[in-house]
Amino acid sequence: MTTSPARPARQSPRPGSASAPHGTRQAPEATRMQGHWLLATLGKRVLRPGGIELTRRMLQAAAPKAGQRVVELGPGVGRTAELLLASRPSSYRGVDPNPEGREQVTKVLQGHPGAEYVVADAAHTGLADASADLVVGEAMLTMQSDAHKREIIAEAARVLAPGGRYAIHELALRGDLTPDEIEATRKQISRTIRVGARPLPLEGWAALLTEAGLVVEWSGTAPMHLLEPRRLLQDEGPIGVARFLLRMARTPGARDRVRAMRQMFRLQGEMLSAVALVARKPTEVSGA
Repeated sequence: MTTSPARPARQSPRPGSASAPHGTRQAPEATRMQGHWLLATLGKRVLRPGGIELTRRMLQAAAPKAGQRVVELGPGVGRTAELLLASRPSSYRGVDPNPEGREQVTKVLQGHPGAEYVVADAAHTGLADASADLVVGEAMLTMQSDAHKREIIAEAARVLAPGGRYAIHELALRGDLTPDEIEATRKQISRTIRVGARPLPLEGWAALLTEAGLVVEWSGTAPMHLLEPRRLLQDEGPIGVARFLLRMARTPGARDRVRAMRQMFRLQGEMLSAVALVARKPTEVSGA
């Protein structure tokens, strides 16, 4: 999640550690951390709302090929990077300004020539125009204001070469909600996960991509079951689930926090889903 506010590195536990220093506060760190980084700290590697299955469907639609240039905005702890690197790109650049997850992604990139970690904001990557054939961003636009969403999407379109594709995987709202219902749902999510969340309906996500000059070619949805037992097993596997549960039991405040997030997602289940879209940058026509 690329541009969400980051705590100072000395206060933020690294994903994979069982606990973190509490500093001078009395409340356990687990009660104060942003929800996605708490889950990563407990060992969860798939931090996408639709799980690894929707990510796989999205990448199948985006069709990464050997020799392509790939950029991932907000690589998290590197789970999707593993899938992208398996396509044997000529280059892979993971772009993120925050320290959380950097160590894990760096380990994933080891042994892959042309793969690098770029410390930059997703809206200002510093990458050259038309320098990517595929740009991927998951679970990070949801956390941005509408203006910043547009900036990030515009940056992805700038970095893409003509004919390249931009794939996103985000949280979505039901399309028939009233403005008051949308605001109430956003506030409830934000309070629970400790970071501002501004999901859009599927049509809203598609409109932002179209507004940036991209052509939406594919979309898919999945239930928002991030913390449901069946999804946990599908995403993390038996060993990963066991590790997650053990760390949750050993980390002060973590059990109650995870339970609260799962309960919120269940209560908001009729309002929320996961959505993925793939959009193409049109090929420039000579003389047009």
